[in-house]
Amino acid sequence: MNIKGFKFAAVEAAIKKPGRLDFALIVSEVPAAVAAVYTANKVKAAPVLLDMERTRGGSCRAVVVNSGNANACTGGQGMADARETTGLVAAELGIEEEAVLVASTGVIGVPLPMARLRSGVPPLVAGLAGGTLDDVARAIMTTDTYPKLEQRSGSIDGVPYTIAGVAKGAGMIMPNMATMLAFLVTDAAVDPAWLRHVFAEGIDSSFNAISVDGDMSTNDTALIMANGAAGNVPLTGASAAAAEFSRLLNEVLLALAQQIVRDGEGATKFVEITVKGARDNSEAKRAALTVANSLLVKTAFFGQDANWGRIFAAVGYSGADVDPERTELFFDDVQMVKGGVFAGGDAEARGTEVLRKKEFAVTVDLHLGNGRSTVYTSDLSYDYVKINADYRT
Repeated sequence: MNIKGFKFAAVEAAIKKPGRLDFALIVSEVPAAVAAVYTANKVKAAPVLLDMERTRGGSCRAVVVNSGNANACTGGQGMADARETTGLVAAELGIEEEAVLVASTGVIGVPLPMARLRSGVPPLVAGLAGGTLDDVARAIMTTDTYPKLEQRSGSIDGVPYTIAGVAKGAGMIMPNMATMLAFLVTDAAVDPAWLRHVFAEGIDSSFNAISVDGDMSTNDTALIMANGAAGNVPLTGASAAAAEFSRLLNEVLLALAQQIVRDGEGATKFVEITVKGARDNSEAKRAALTVANSLLVKTAFFGQDANWGRIFAAVGYSGADVDPERTELFFDDVQMVKGGVFAGGDAEARGTEVLRKKEFAVTVDLHLGNGRSTVYTSDLSYDYVKINADYRT
């Protein structure tokens, strides 16, 4: 990936266990505009609290991240360790400590093995000479089964630029954010205020529109760095070029979010759930997320059981305004419910065939207004229990 002005590196620090990359670094050669979104969980990990403080200024130079340990619920020592990690990286790079952000993912409640991180920083910085964004994607994995990367390219008045990103996440996935980390970089020059606006909008329809298991982590962080190395006039939002940038950014965010759902712990299905005809978009999203988070619905997806009643019930208790006699429900293009009752005929058999596919869509039409929302989810399988029953071992 050719993203001007950025360098990447990853090493093995044996943070949880040896044999894999688990310590990564992203560095901009010049100060970069930064925008970030963090977990809505009231229990926030030390790295999240530190980054929330540092990203208020709208600029940074580097992000250091580890997997295998969340550095969450570790008290004052956890914050001290997060600060020390950024200080070590800053000293090695010769930049200000406040310009370095930090992220962690892994087991909660265990102190960071700082001796391993201290010894890992020098080779990590040295690796910037030949590292890649793919290395970063691999280093941030926990229960992920594959690295998640995406990129798009565009141009501004003939000046080419790239938006690229990596993400991790497979379990504890729930909007506002999920147990996920996502790091995006672009060499486009973007006004910091507008970057915050467009990034938040993109997050709402991507990482805040997915659910694997309804759990919300302490460490969720998504951020973007824009260093302007492409040389364009900074984007402010009032141009066709800005609209194209927004579209490409949204494509990268949505693709990464969908990869997380497809890689959901033990998942065998990828399901697109759309609620339309709601009173407004917020009610539509509330109903769609309720369906996506229903354990009964998710197990029915796994069992390939066309149990539309579970979906109908979830919509009913979602808090959205519902008139059962107007509501319709579809699996792909197979109508299962019409006027609030079973559509009859061969709908059961045809609906079951849809659920046998690896990817399918569920559409609920409330026929009450113009509100619409789409969220993405997976099924819940036996393997999800197996993976999470012994996560700490």
